[in-house]
Amino acid sequence: MRPRTVLIIVFDGVQSLDVTGPLEVFSGANSHLAGHGSGPAYRIVVAGPGGTPVRTSSGLTLVPGTDLRVAPAAHTLVVPGGEGTRSENEELTAWLRRHAPTARRITSVCTGAFLLARAGLLAGRRVTTHWAYAEALQRQFPGVNVDPEPIYVRDGCVVTSAGVTAGIDLALALVEEDIGREAALDVARHLVVFLRRPGGQAQFSAQLSTQFAESDPLRDLQAFILDHPSANLSVQSLSRRVAMSPRNFARVFTRQVGTTPARFISSARVETARRLLEETSDDLESICAQSGLGTTESMRRAFLKLVGVSPSQYRERFNRHPSGARPRNTPAKREAS
Repeated sequence: MRPRTVLIIVFDGVQSLDVTGPLEVFSGANSHLAGHGSGPAYRIVVAGPGGTPVRTSSGLTLVPGTDLRVAPAAHTLVVPGGEGTRSENEELTAWLRRHAPTARRITSVCTGAFLLARAGLLAGRRVTTHWAYAEALQRQFPGVNVDPEPIYVRDGCVVTSAGVTAGIDLALALVEEDIGREAALDVARHLVVFLRRPGGQAQFSAQLSTQFAESDPLRDLQAFILDHPSANLSVQSLSRRVAMSPRNFARVFTRQVGTTPARFISSARVETARRLLEETSDDLESICAQSGLGTTESMRRAFLKLVGVSPSQYRERFNRHPSGARPRNTPAKREAS
């Protein structure tokens, strides 16, 4: 089989990890095949305007292998993000408009979605980007259906991913699609990526969301929810803890946290269950009880909605210990920072 050409675009202000993350995944896949006596699956080409060195958003200088104007036709086109995507780049936009549609797969990492949108490649599609720029992408391009939550989203031949390290998850998914799960897992191990996350998984955890509460009482309440997922977390019970009426509590919580109490609680419980599935050999009924998810069926529905796979599939992929058992003295509970 002839190697698929992976064309990675670079430009001034590009985010370096958006480039090197996917590049290392595709290169690692070639190394995996070489170790099994097979030829490479990918021909990796890095191209930029004029073929001249570019300065990344962090100040690193990258030297592309070729001029974008003479770059080979791509099987997979990778458009990274970075500060350079925030201003108009007529040359790059024009190139994408002419050449991107010829690629079998068009992908973007982080704010690279803005470049694809300017080139008219995302109209009518469901896409994602870094959570901090999702609202701006939707506002600037109302014809695009922006979903700020998933790590990556596939809509036809276009695959868009969230910020920075999500480009690694995206590239691993493409490697699995092209040459198999064994290869993708081998690359993930070499990159020390413990969790090869499914695309539907949320961009950030419930713990990271605690920073969004404006007032101390609600931040403390969020910490309580995270530490006690199996407790009585009804609106009535939680509102009493912050001395509010249930109606006012729900309104204030939603405004300050950016999501409803019910949705935050569901995310916290799923996250607890995820951690238990990764680190223990506890049966599903026990995990349901510890995480507050109720029955195995309700846990399955919550996982499919928030993670994109069932609990058993998640455990099969991501349990960190071959025996499935958590090392002794390792707590399942969230550690205090």
